[in-house]
Amino acid sequence: MESQLAMTRAQRVRAAMYPETVEDTSYLLTTQIDGQQTNVQKLAEPSQMLKSAIVHLINYQDDAELATRAIPELTKLLNDEDPVVVNKASMIVNQLSKKEASRRALMQSPQIVAAVVRTMQNTSDMETARCTTSILHNLSHHREGLLSIFKSGGIPALVRMLSSPVESVLFYAITTLHNLLLYQEGAKMAVRLADGLQKMVPLLNKNNPKFLAITTDCLQLLAYGNQESKLIILANGGPQGLVQIMRTYNYEKLLWTTSRVLKVLSVCPSNKPAIVEAGGMQALGKHLTSSSPRLVQNCLWTLRNLSDVATKQEGLDNVLKILVNQLSSDDVNVLTCATGTLSNLTCNNGRNKTLVTQSNGVESLIHTILRASDKDDIAEPAVCALRHLTSRHPDAEVAQNSVRLHYGIPAIVKLISQPFQWPLVKATIGLIRNLALCPANHAPLHDAGVIPRLVQLLVKAHQDAQRHAASGTQQPYTLKSSPVSKQKPQKLEVGMRSPVYIVGLRVVLR
Repeated sequence: MESQLAMTRAQRVRAAMYPETVEDTSYLLTTQIDGQQTNVQKLAEPSQMLKSAIVHLINYQDDAELATRAIPELTKLLNDEDPVVVNKASMIVNQLSKKEASRRALMQSPQIVAAVVRTMQNTSDMETARCTTSILHNLSHHREGLLSIFKSGGIPALVRMLSSPVESVLFYAITTLHNLLLYQEGAKMAVRLADGLQKMVPLLNKNNPKFLAITTDCLQLLAYGNQESKLIILANGGPQGLVQIMRTYNYEKLLWTTSRVLKVLSVCPSNKPAIVEAGGMQALGKHLTSSSPRLVQNCLWTLRNLSDVATKQEGLDNVLKILVNQLSSDDVNVLTCATGTLSNLTCNNGRNKTLVTQSNGVESLIHTILRASDKDDIAEPAVCALRHLTSRHPDAEVAQNSVRLHYGIPAIVKLISQPFQWPLVKATIGLIRNLALCPANHAPLHDAGVIPRLVQLLVKAHQDAQRHAASGTQQPYTLKSSPVSKQKPQKLEVGMRSPVYIVGLRVVLR
């Protein structure tokens, strides 16, 4: 047995390392005992891995050398006058761009990249256009490739391809542009100069969710921080297309990228009315109950930004109810958006005031103030919303009583004794005035010490006014309405004659 094993040792090693060279392994004896692997068997898998790595290395080197030798000739063929020759050459280059080694060689040759760009821009053959856009798409996955495309003038050529009727060409072009916008310095300006936005916005009418997700992300990258781009999107019907996507699709990534664009556009005074008129408030509100936190967050911020021009919008009942429910959140951003939106939507809109009041909005707002009284971005719009709910609508008296019944008066009165934040002080005194119109609230207001606090505030305002008058400064304090609350913007000089303070004090004292 030992003699036979010694005779077959070399064959057993060969069978383990190079099994393809052994035709029949049945005649080989084994030293395996009790099912345990032998040393030769243990070496078999690492040996195969090593052999595979060596083969790949050899092939990689061969691919790189082959591409390097072929590039000069392929460059000439791409510049040929015969469309058939150009087509065949583009197909070969496309195949080379799919392998990593040959792709590296292509990226290091500015001549062939320039030839590909030139061919793509000048060809009228659909197959050649598909191959050339595919080449640039493959190169765009590497920073070196992006730089080569950029330096070769690839961006105007790719923008031109956005008008192609071929779906694959469109996909390759928009994906390559997306990679350039993300990672190549100077690409954003180049796309704008090439009228890229004018070509991208009409693509919002396509019905491929993944394609639309890339397109909307490109729009966001181009519009962010650039007012001219926002106006171009508006001029080409962008708000309507974006709102339609939010209304139609349920693909989370597409909804998220689209909401990002709307969020950017929602701070543009020209785009805001267009988004609202297209039904943007309703479309965004549809996703406030989504399971995607990032989508909900974007929708909330966008709604908040749009809400000051949507005070007359109808069909927001469901949105208002959801926003009231959102007031129970512990997320500061959610509370900031919910209170700000409610403040604006209840401004001079009796229907919305009544709906929020009937949806337990007063109680929810009071709890929000109790939890976030030290955060002005939350407290001020919450107080403004309560001020709106307690005035000029059929359920105003119900709201006035509800503030008292839910123990809101002490928390509200406390706000005017905190370190003075004038917009918050103004909103609070307006709310106190509304509460004082209800006789049942007089005793709780007195018990909460509202009169001494108002007197103290008037004294401080008078002292400040005298100090500034002595120094020759006129109108020392100008109180403007909060950026969130837009109900009757007014400028108030803080002093003894300030109408808000005097009326508030008069009503309480009465």
